[in-house]
Amino acid sequence: MKKLLEFVGVILLIQGAGGLVHELFGWMKWGFIQKLGIFDGWELYASISALVLAVAVFAAAESAKT
Repeated sequence: MKKLLEFVGVILLIQGAGGLVHELFGWMKWGFIQKLGIFDGWELYASISALVLAVAVFAAAESAKT
């Protein structure tokens, strides 16, 4: 379970960071958040939320048993 949570945390971290870089600088439009239509106009907030969720998932992975 710990490895799964770490994997999900890494995916969320990459997607959130990529979305944040895209929204702030216009680089790398490869993230999943930018491709979804439900986040139109809210991509910056969704990227920040993904980063916060990644931190929470990493914290949960640390407290999970092996």
